Amino acid sequence: MITLPESLSGRLVTPGDRRYATLRSTYTTRHSPAEVLLPQTSRQVVDAVRYARERGLPVAVRSGGHGLAGTSSNDGGLVIDLSALNRVDVLDERSRLVRVEAGARWAEVAKALAPYGLAISSGDHGNVGVGGLATGGGVGWLVRRFGLTIDRVRAVEVVLADGTLIRADAEHEPELFWVVRGAGAGAGVVVAFEIEAEEIRNVGLAQLAVEATPDGAPVRQWAEYLAQAPRELSSAAVLFPYGRSIVMQITAVVAAESMRRARPLIEPLLAIGRLLEQRTDLVPYPALVPTSHLHANVGQQPSLTTNGLLTMDDTAARAIMRAAAGPERALVQLRSVGGAVNDVAPTATAYPHRHQDTLAVGSVFPPLGGPALDAAWRGVATRSDGAYVNFESRPDRAAFDRIYPGETGRRVAELWQRYDPDGVFRPALLDGRRDRTGDRRR
Repeated sequence: MITLPESLSGRLVTPGDRRYATLRSTYTTRHSPAEVLLPQTSRQVVDAVRYARERGLPVAVRSGGHGLAGTSSNDGGLVIDLSALNRVDVLDERSRLVRVEAGARWAEVAKALAPYGLAISSGDHGNVGVGGLATGGGVGWLVRRFGLTIDRVRAVEVVLADGTLIRADAEHEPELFWVVRGAGAGAGVVVAFEIEAEEIRNVGLAQLAVEATPDGAPVRQWAEYLAQAPRELSSAAVLFPYGRSIVMQITAVVAAESMRRARPLIEPLLAIGRLLEQRTDLVPYPALVPTSHLHANVGQQPSLTTNGLLTMDDTAARAIMRAAAGPERALVQLRSVGGAVNDVAPTATAYPHRHQDTLAVGSVFPPLGGPALDAAWRGVATRSDGAYVNFESRPDRAAFDRIYPGETGRRVAELWQRYDPDGVFRPALLDGRRDRTGDRRR
């Protein structure tokens, strides 16, 4: 008879519990796990991992539940939900070192750090959990100035599959520290991060819409300007159908404390296409990831998503426009990278993509499925030479090879095997056992 550890008494949720409805699923996928555990401390996570192994059920680990692959829950298995591990502590104001627990949401992090005049470049939505993003990469609103979230991680606390709790940094357990920055999902449960925050209170924020032409000129001009603009400027864009044409909605963020500094960096964006609308403000950093974003994830946004990292040119820009305007009408999102991201050596972390300037993301929604996404994305895929794990909803070996190419992939697979020899946490990326679409296996 397997009994629940005393430390987890009252922390187990099963079907029929009133809490189950808001804990069963992820943002993109409805699930029906047999059990959900809600540990509140690192030691309780240790007990949860040991209990999960004793139960012999498939294990999923969830921080925020925004992962597009839906793998932070499961059907018939056990979910270790980290949402109660959500402390945010400033360890040292002078060095700006912050300890953030994996279950915190980025809106909560921004709110907690604002009184200190600090911020961490994270994702672009306040409801995203710290754990999943900060082990995969982190392409945030300040990415060109401060790099990926993982580039600012200075130490981690990890519960391994055997229940061992380890603190890893550049000098202690350096191999574990390497793999959790970019490929953490297969190594263990990261319960806390020590992150070097940045001193920033306000940012310049511009939101504008331009008409995107079939030749891709505005897309190419946007990327070309970002590639050579001062690093204080980061940007994202979304391509929307607009009658028979496409609108490019651009958000630009300037890491500057005044509009006098922000406006000159934003103005060139107003000239990249026929301007339809614009607004520019100076806002506190938390306004980018506000607490109003916080919500339960109950499978409310079914979708399929893929992505590619690329260096923009005319051919890539035209392929992106075909993906957005073609018969499948994929939703296409673009994010600037480069800048500080590319200062980091490709071998320094398990995120090796350190030369591209653009992250392109494509999504389709029901009733469209995998074949439609593949058809829409074919041209973009041929121009991409890398991918980002957090924007891939169909994990399989082909995706693994794009996300962790060459020597990086060999090292990631080796370390996943070393730290989790029984595959308790091993992502489907490595063995292709999961097929969300029902359309095909790659």
